[in-house]
Parts: sequence; C-alpha cells; structure tokens
Amino acid sequence: MGIIASGLTDIGQKRKTNQDSLYLSLEHKLFIVADGMGGHNGGDIASQMAVKTFPASLIKNSELDPVNLLKSSIKETNSTIKNFGETHPELVGMGTTIVSFYFRGQNLYIGNIGDSRGYLINSKKIYQLTRDHSLVQEKLNYGIYDRDQAALDPQKNVLVRTVGFEEEIEIDVFVYKVVKGDIFICCSDGLHGKVSDEDILFIINKYIPEPGSATQEVANNVVKMLIDQANENGGQDNITAIVVIAQ
Repeated sequence: MGIIASGLTDIGQKRKTNQDSLYLSLEHKLFIVADGMGGHNGGDIASQMAVKTFPASLIKNSELDPVNLLKSSIKETNSTIKNFGETHPELVGMGTTIVSFYFRGQNLYIGNIGDSRGYLINSKKIYQLTRDHSLVQEKLNYGIYDRDQAALDPQKNVLVRTVGFEEEIEIDVFVYKVVKGDIFICCSDGLHGKVSDEDILFIINKYIPEPGSATQEVANNVVKMLIDQANENGGQDNITAIVVIAQ
C-alpha cells in the first residue's frame, strides 16, 4: 500500500512568531506535528528540537517493535529538550506537544502527547484518533460539562501533558489497521481549535472525493484549504497540518 502526503505550517493572523514545526518523510513513513510553548523563543526551539530529535531516534532504533519505538523516540526527545532548557535559564519550562504518524506494514502507529490531534476520514466520516491531554479534556472525562461548554472554558489551552517539561512522561500510542482510501490528518490546535471537525470533513470530502485516485497536487491543495479556513476563522494561533492518503 502506498501513501501520498503533504503538510504546511503557517504563522496565522495574530502571532509574531511561529512556534509550530512539522516533519514529513515518505521514505521512513513518519509524519510529526509539534506545537511549542514556553517563553521568548522557547516554543520555537522546543518544537524544532522535537522534529529533529524524534526522527533521528526512530531511524537509529528502527529494529524495535513500533509501539516501543515510538515511546523510546518521544522519551529521548523529552530528555533532550528538558536538558537543553535546564542549561539555558531563559528557556527553562519550554516544551512542546507531539502528534506523530508512523506507518509500518499494514498498520498506522500514532504517538501523542498534548493537544495536537490525529484524525481519520473513512467512508466520508471523521474520527478523532487521539485524546487531548488538556485540562478541558480532563473536565470532559469527568463529566463536569459538555463540549459546547468546554469551548468557552478560559483554561482550554492549559495542558496536563507535554514533551520537555517533566522528567517522566506518559505517552499515548494507538494502533490502527490502514485500508486503501483512508485519509489521515495530524494538526496543531491552531487548526482544530478554529475549524470544526464537521468543517474539516467537509473540506476533505469536497477536495478529495476519490482518495484512491488522489494526486500529490490534490494533497497539496487540500492542506492549503485547511490552513486558509483556519485563517479565515480568525487565525489566532499558529496553524499546522499534515494530510496523508493511503492508496
């Protein structure tokens, strides 16, 4: 089974810097979105370190089984960022989210920490493959309120898990068996926070009506459409998205 992929990152309409980073490798079938945070330039550095350290670790240790490979790569990334921050006082406390897609054989392995997300579009329906590690999600989990109320929570950007901030981290890894025609999106909250799941699905279905015959140009176009929609909806944050189509 082959895949085509495209990704973009955009500063948005309100931010002075772009603290998002992304990584795409068709050779290694690895795709990463990292949304950095923490002080002046701290987020930029953390996310850039993530998309450099994570792939290097994964490629170096590729003999591991995929689940342990993702976990070990993210743990190494966590240690690298944390140690760098501790030796640069102005960067102490910096960190980043990570959402990663790693294809091996017939499976997709998803590694996630933070509130960047992974989505699946299959049979014209959208499914969130990851769980947000945010204070708002914790409140949803405990039934404190519903999703409409969550959207109004002033603490909706507070994360309970990140990469690079703590010594020990808990990593979610999900496994999904890929079928031809699946479309996957990994993105920062600059996209999913401004474009609803329903609107993401509408754009995907409109611009990729036949995933099995989609071209690279189609993939490039749909990523741009997603970014443009987030900007049209306000673009308050940096916006990053990667679209992967299984063929």
